[in-house]
Amino acid sequence: MTHTAGGAVAAVDLGATSGRVMIGRVSAGALELEQVARFPNGPVQRADGLHWDFTALYEHIVAGLTEALRREPSIASIGIDSWAVDYGLLRDGEMVTEPFHYRDDRTAVGVERVHDELPFADLYRRNGLQFLPFNTLYQFAADSKVAGADRALLIPDLVAYLLTGAQIAERTNASTTGLVNVRIGEWDADLLERLNISAELLPALVEPGASVGRLRGDAEERVGAPLEVIAVGSHDTASAIVAVPMTSPNAAYISCGTWGLVGVELDHPVISDAARAANFTNEGGVDGRVRFLHNVTGLWLLSEAVRTWEQEDGSSIHLPELLDAASFATTDVPTFDANDPRLAAPGDMPARIAELLREGGQTVPKTREAFTRTIVESIAKAFADAVHTAAALTDRAIDVVHIVGGGSLNRLLCQTTADRAGMPVLAGPVEATAIGNVLVQARAHGWFGPDATLETLRAAVASEFSPVRYEPRGDA
Repeated sequence: MTHTAGGAVAAVDLGATSGRVMIGRVSAGALELEQVARFPNGPVQRADGLHWDFTALYEHIVAGLTEALRREPSIASIGIDSWAVDYGLLRDGEMVTEPFHYRDDRTAVGVERVHDELPFADLYRRNGLQFLPFNTLYQFAADSKVAGADRALLIPDLVAYLLTGAQIAERTNASTTGLVNVRIGEWDADLLERLNISAELLPALVEPGASVGRLRGDAEERVGAPLEVIAVGSHDTASAIVAVPMTSPNAAYISCGTWGLVGVELDHPVISDAARAANFTNEGGVDGRVRFLHNVTGLWLLSEAVRTWEQEDGSSIHLPELLDAASFATTDVPTFDANDPRLAAPGDMPARIAELLREGGQTVPKTREAFTRTIVESIAKAFADAVHTAAALTDRAIDVVHIVGGGSLNRLLCQTTADRAGMPVLAGPVEATAIGNVLVQARAHGWFGPDATLETLRAAVASEFSPVRYEPRGDA
């Protein structure tokens, strides 16, 4: 790894179930992460639907940044990434209400309203996004408070606004809203007009690596310094893909956590009828790359099942032990469609999966170990199917699959994905999202030299983190 300099940055990494603040240290021959804060995150039921407790989330972020600066006074900047599509509404600079959660069922009304105006086939040619009922444009169409707001900010941009006062939209995350024209990479003015969305609602787009502003007011006082906020790939998957140590031009990737984002990296979008039929999406990546991928329900299925079992038992379940036991449950393992929309909401996951299995004429596993194996095999099957579809849609001979994120620690999932895909799986790094966040900040500071490319950053990851290799088993 070659650097011209080095230093430390803070990465705010927000997921659908938890958030973290990390210190990233970059220097000649080293790339290190230190977690300084971890806090819960999740849906909160209110009178008008499912929301995020964003106020509490922001308090955790500020406390984490304060601790990060206490531990590392030389921190040069802050980068923020999170899940996509959700937003906060502002009026006169104040938040109108706590942001809605993407799993709130109000979005069905929004889908109907949008598609009445613009059929999905026409929409896909404009925005290149797979159909997901919670995409931002559908949420806008269902949200009565949009008309009374003067600004909408996606979650990472909302955090940045509270820290700095700057109102921007980072481009990779904006690409997930359905309101960006996939061909030109700008807000689609004609689409906004047809959907009766004010263009003034959406702020200017900025690239990853751009300076957003410095901490001000209460944020500066509490954190302890006027630190700079730098835009990163603020959609967490965009940051994660930065840290995929790809060496093969024919590699596929899976960023695996609550969701599994399965796809390939392209220079140009694919908006063919076949891509639309396969429900593949074209989202923005760092350096103008296209993340051509399919959203697969990931470890959400397993975590919800475990949560249900823990409620039944009144005690905690040790997941690694459960997965180890599940690896031996190999006889006639039934599978189900991991993307069935009935599995999207919180609740009794084992009961819903059992219903799907019975509908398909399959036997419901009798033990939790066997049930866990069914869940993992079903996720792996969905992953493998998406990899093969990506290969067909892009005419690529995919020869390796990288799994990054929390799912890379799930040995059973990695092995079954290799088995079902029929190709090697390289697992890791686990902290891909935070690493990608840190690296984009480091490059903005010039710590990788004046001409650092995305490949430069990936070479840094490859030199520091050795992936675990899983070969496909022909008899599996």
